[in-house]
Amino acid sequence: MAIDERSAGTRRATPIIVPVGAGTDLPFPTGSATVMLKGEQTGGTLTVIRTTEEPGDGPPAHVHANEDELFLVIEGRISYWADGRWTEVAPGGIVYFPRGSVHCYRNVGTTPSRHWILTTPSGFEHFFASYANELARSGGPDLRRIVAISRDYGITYVEQVPGCE
Repeated sequence: MAIDERSAGTRRATPIIVPVGAGTDLPFPTGSATVMLKGEQTGGTLTVIRTTEEPGDGPPAHVHANEDELFLVIEGRISYWADGRWTEVAPGGIVYFPRGSVHCYRNVGTTPSRHWILTTPSGFEHFFASYANELARSGGPDLRRIVAISRDYGITYVEQVPGCE
C-alpha cells in the first residue's frame, strides 16, 4: 500500500498519514497497544506503537538485539530503568535505548499512563503482536512461550532489576 518497489530489491516508503482511530489494536489483557505504523508502510525503517499501561505495569528487564527503541511519554507517571538506575519521565519527555541496552519501565502512577514506542528498523510490530496474543491466551500466558517468542525476535530477558520483575 505505502511501499513503492520500483527497483529490484529496493523498497522505498511513500508518505503516509495515519488518522486518529486508525492502526491495528492488539489483544492486551491490561492496558492497550495499537500499531500505528508497520514496516510494510515505512520501507522497513520504522515501527510506531501507542500503548497504555495500567498502574504497576511494564515489561521485565530486557535487551533488544535488532532494534533501537525510543519512547515518547504522553501521559501519566512512567519510570524507566537504564544504566543501573530508575528515572521518572514526565509527559513530553523522551527516552532512547540503543540496541544492546538493558532496560525496562513501569507505570509508577495511580492512573493509566500512555507513551509512543518507536523502533528502528521495523520488525518490532511482529514481536509485539505475537507477545500480545500469548498474553491474551485463554488460560493465561505460558512464560516459556513468551521467552521463546522474545528470543525469536532478538529480545532476551536479563538479570532481575528491583521493581522490574
